[in-house]
Amino acid sequence: MIGFILNRTGQALITLLLAVVVVFLGVRALPGDAATAMAGQDGDPASIEAIRQLYGLDQPLPVQFVRYLGQLVQGDLGRSTSSGVPVTEVISRALPVTVELALLSMIVAVVVGILFGILAAVRQGKPAEWLVNAAALLGLSVPSFWLGLMAILLFSVVLGWLPASGFVPMSESVYENLEHMIMPSIILGTGMAAVIIRQTRAAMLESLSADYMRTAKAKGLAPGETVFRHALRNSLISVVTIIGLQLGFLISGAVVTEQVFVIPGLGKLTLDAIFTRDYPLIQGVILVVAAGYILINLLTDVVYSVIDPRIRVRGEAH
Repeated sequence: MIGFILNRTGQALITLLLAVVVVFLGVRALPGDAATAMAGQDGDPASIEAIRQLYGLDQPLPVQFVRYLGQLVQGDLGRSTSSGVPVTEVISRALPVTVELALLSMIVAVVVGILFGILAAVRQGKPAEWLVNAAALLGLSVPSFWLGLMAILLFSVVLGWLPASGFVPMSESVYENLEHMIMPSIILGTGMAAVIIRQTRAAMLESLSADYMRTAKAKGLAPGETVFRHALRNSLISVVTIIGLQLGFLISGAVVTEQVFVIPGLGKLTLDAIFTRDYPLIQGVILVVAAGYILINLLTDVVYSVIDPRIRVRGEAH
């Protein structure tokens, strides 16, 4: 088990280093001059040159990368050019908001996706399966921004049940926090739930038709026990794969939902940084999201090894 984890951790660190290289080069490949954008429209040549020297933009790319890598090792992501605040401080305020939104959306998606996926598989060829498949197709087809706007119109404007936008930290009020987060969490989790439904249904159908299921039924096991103890457990490998990938997507892809509901998370922060051409902040946010995605995939691999020890053995062999 330890060898498997060390192997996957080494691969994750190599991937993270490649992500650092891509982020570094990608930000510098953006059109326009970074120093000119930082100086603003009224910046004179002397100010622009001073900014280049301050951020090391007058140095060759290899020198800039070594300097940037040294700052990363020390946990320094630079300073925001629009506010002058350290990037780590800005991100540390927005990251918990996005993580909370992603986790709440994940809870909605996993509960709805697995339960309805099991229902569709167990009731194959019956009206229940048709309704679940139709709902999953609808969840995949409807854009999240349109669904969010319709939810605001119905639950906030017409019914007045939930606030239309904004965010309240959980440290101030748990009730108001959940009141503001429940609607965006459901909206963001809808598309993911649809993916999990389809994957769970396909995996469950394969498991239900396996020989060990016929043996379990022949032994007289209760239908619920055969479904949840045998079929579901053997279906979890592919489902966990989708959940891990989708959680990474939730953290990096909550931009639209955060904009619609005016939630001060990483998504909104990224858009604001792009509009103000705040290159250090853009670079820092992308790198943090990439690191989060890599970490989630590493944890997913560890969960694989717990569910199916054969994966752990193969991983240690390689």
